[in-house]
Amino acid sequence: MIEVIIDSIRVHLMAPQRVVVLKQTNSERYLTIWVGPYEAESITVALQEVEMVRPLTHDLLKNIFGAFNARVIRVEIVKLQDDIFYGNIVAEADGREIHIDSRPSDAIAIAVRAHVPILVHSSVMEAAGMTPDQDMPETSAPAAKEPPPLSEDANDRLSVFKDFIDKLDIDNPDKDKPDSDST
Repeated sequence: MIEVIIDSIRVHLMAPQRVVVLKQTNSERYLTIWVGPYEAESITVALQEVEMVRPLTHDLLKNIFGAFNARVIRVEIVKLQDDIFYGNIVAEADGREIHIDSRPSDAIAIAVRAHVPILVHSSVMEAAGMTPDQDMPETSAPAAKEPPPLSEDANDRLSVFKDFIDKLDIDNPDKDKPDSDST
């Protein structure tokens, strides 16, 4: 198992989805897991140590563990199948270790509250982990190509803008501004 920490929680720009970015503790390898907005909010609240008036769902779960004299000892992301991550909350109660099936997002929200390690199975990290330079090309990017010449019609349509720009007086930008004191 590979220990990870929460690097960040991000919002996808094209969709209202959130991702938790986990970073391997001893290298620059990352694992991103899509999570729901409520789970992302719950993780963020716990990371920022925001005091809530009433317990959130993950606070409640942590309290239930305590009420039954069980303690969370770690959470695990154990499998990736059909683009779905599987996790466990591992607790200790009455001297025995209990593995509770969990979505990784819920397990991470519990881990933050219980201050326990987050572990990822090596097969999951091999399948879905990324290093920053993994996506970078080894050689520099080719120089940008010259754009194709504009058609005569396109040139005619753009001439209005060219004329406008040519008439701008960049040395005296306030020249054509109305005087604000005259009102």
